[in-house]
Amino acid sequence: MTVDEKVSEGARKVYQLLEKSSDLHIEAWADYVVFTWRWWLLLGLTLIPWIIWLVYRKKESTHRLLFVGFFTIFISLWLDSMGTQLGWWYYKYELIPFTPSFKPWDFSLLPVTTMFFLQFKPSINPFIKGLVYAAIIAFIAEPLFLWLGYYVYPNWEYIYSFFIYFIIYLISHFIVTRNKFERI
Repeated sequence: MTVDEKVSEGARKVYQLLEKSSDLHIEAWADYVVFTWRWWLLLGLTLIPWIIWLVYRKKESTHRLLFVGFFTIFISLWLDSMGTQLGWWYYKYELIPFTPSFKPWDFSLLPVTTMFFLQFKPSINPFIKGLVYAAIIAFIAEPLFLWLGYYVYPNWEYIYSFFIYFIIYLISHFIVTRNKFERI
């Protein structure tokens, strides 16, 4: 058997296990999660922040803020997928069971919070705002969702999240404060 054939066989086995795992995950989600109070709360936490943002956003900065919001979605989704695959955390309740991520957090709560922080008192030192942002999310929001039973941290600490959120905020601030984008 050649190296390429061994790699192909190994990849095939991995994807068979992933398919079986996915089937079990979807079955458990359909039987025990969907339409429970936790699921309805997740649905609300996915939709309501965007509705609030649409009403209270700084209208003249909509596109700039959305650019940062999409950056935050991309980063949080990537980090979330990586963390679950590495076994740092896992989710017991999910809005939809097709990717290993906490959709309300990655697609709504984190980007909307970032956009509001950026537009609120923009003259405050970004390092101070970043510290407050990271502290609120890592030491208040994450423990709350852990307490509500949405996920488990077998190999993660809040302090790790604090530094990640601080960096996300500083990069977001850098992006949103650029004077202009080049015309296409």
